[in-house]
Amino acid sequence: MSTGWQVVAVGSVLIYLLKAAAPVMLGERELPAWVTRSTTLLPAALLAALIAASTFGRDGRLVVDAQAVGLAAAAVALWRRQNFIVVVVAAAAATAIARALS
Repeated sequence: MSTGWQVVAVGSVLIYLLKAAAPVMLGERELPAWVTRSTTLLPAALLAALIAASTFGRDGRLVVDAQAVGLAAAAVALWRRQNFIVVVVAAAAATAIARALS
């Protein structure tokens, strides 16, 4: 088995153990309210961080290019409450136009 697959296997086992540890350690106790509020907001924050890192990060540098234009177009379409297809088409078109002009 290659090193990459070993990392994936070990990571999968560790994640499973972490997910199983919380209910075992807590038992019947309730989490504090601030923890519950934080965990409901965590997925949105992580998604935003992943989008920002993949859009603006290249080789450890901050880069603003055609992808940023597409992200801005998608944000405007979402702000205008457009449906998902319009958001995707607007982002793709804005990115294509920005790449064609640069």
